[in-house]
Amino acid sequence: MDITASLVKELRDKTGAGMMDCKKALVETDGNIDLAVDWLREKGIAKAAKKASRIAAEGVCEVKALGNKAIVFELNCETDFVAQNEKFVTLVNKVSDALLESNANSTEEALEVIVDGKPLKDLLLESVSAIGENINFRRYESVAKDDAQVFGFYKHLGGKISSLTVMNGGTFETAKDIAMHVAASNPRYLSQHDISSDVIEHERTVLTNEALNENAEATKPKPEAIIIKMVEGRLNKNLKEICLVNQPFIKNPDQSVEEYVKSKGTTIASFKRLAVGEGIEKKEENFAEEVMNQVK
Repeated sequence: MDITASLVKELRDKTGAGMMDCKKALVETDGNIDLAVDWLREKGIAKAAKKASRIAAEGVCEVKALGNKAIVFELNCETDFVAQNEKFVTLVNKVSDALLESNANSTEEALEVIVDGKPLKDLLLESVSAIGENINFRRYESVAKDDAQVFGFYKHLGGKISSLTVMNGGTFETAKDIAMHVAASNPRYLSQHDISSDVIEHERTVLTNEALNENAEATKPKPEAIIIKMVEGRLNKNLKEICLVNQPFIKNPDQSVEEYVKSKGTTIASFKRLAVGEGIEKKEENFAEEVMNQVK
């Protein structure tokens, strides 16, 4: 039987399953919609697709290194209960080991990596049914270093926040210290040299408007030259606060990060930081509802 696009769409609307899965189900059932729905349910695909519409904003951010390669990725689930579940932890470990051995350089490539004999995207779909929650492989990066460089990594609360640093020389202990600082202080840039002129001009405009509004309401308005100096001072202060090398080192706030690494005979080449669920709009749930969700 010829499986038309409209038939595939009808099955997809009924089940929420992917287009390819719907087409396969229709082929297997000679185009019978009702039997195709049963086929998808039996394979766990319809159930998985239904769960896939739910918000997955918990989970872990993993970081792992082997030789001159390191990876960071975020694997989401719906609740913190599942994030600590043995099945989910095992899944994270399998995924990280496979990705570390792969040549994947993007999230899209990572989803095609073979894990347990099948592409990661298929394993995750099966895991939705086995674990009982929506699971989403959200982002992934591969980082390479040379022999003279050193990786440092740190996981906060088992992976709620994970960070990775690449140092030009030095020791793992120093690199880990900087990774810990990155996790805690969340810098946006390595140094001011990495900030684009557009970002700087935007910040300058915001600060200028702020200063002009303050000046307009002041009993003794300041001259324009003073306003310009004040804006530049605030701008430099703000830029330093978001740059890793300028931040006060968490283990010794009297010393900047740059001063600390210099004292250790090294410099920072790059850093990565992932926090679980950042940027995802989370659904508010109370504790009782979250518990009940585990038995559905």
